[in-house]
Amino acid sequence: MDFSTLKSLLIETFGEGIIVQSQDNTPQPSITVAPERLVEVCQFLRDDPRLYFDFLACLTGIDNAPAQEAFEVVYHLDSLVHEHRIVLRTFTPRAAPTVPTLSHLWRTADWHEREAYDLLGIQFEGHPDLRRILLPQDWEGHPLRKDYEEQNTYHGIQVKY
Repeated sequence: MDFSTLKSLLIETFGEGIIVQSQDNTPQPSITVAPERLVEVCQFLRDDPRLYFDFLACLTGIDNAPAQEAFEVVYHLDSLVHEHRIVLRTFTPRAAPTVPTLSHLWRTADWHEREAYDLLGIQFEGHPDLRRILLPQDWEGHPLRKDYEEQNTYHGIQVKY
């Protein structure tokens, strides 16, 4: 299924307002949906037999500051059966970054969401075990945020870069 057909199917199912933004003419076309509609859209993408997006290949958090006061979360979905893919995007304000979890839809979301939490501080509401995955539990801050300030010491050890 090509991107325009997929986009039309989403509009037909959810209405025009489901798509906040669309990037059609790029190597990886994408659709942006509001975070409050993310779970229902993803449930549809996974469960509809015409689509059957059975694999969440990647989830990435992006800090676009200072251009925007929001984080972006990007999902790369694949249908292994139908051999089509889509890039889905959503956003969350920097001040209180929260997006609903998709770990109940795709098990791979579990670790990807933990990574985005660890490195950017994005909260994934409803996640079964949201804790750091790369850094120690007592690490201060989230190092991929543009406003992150590096620590000078960690447990009394001087940090040199």
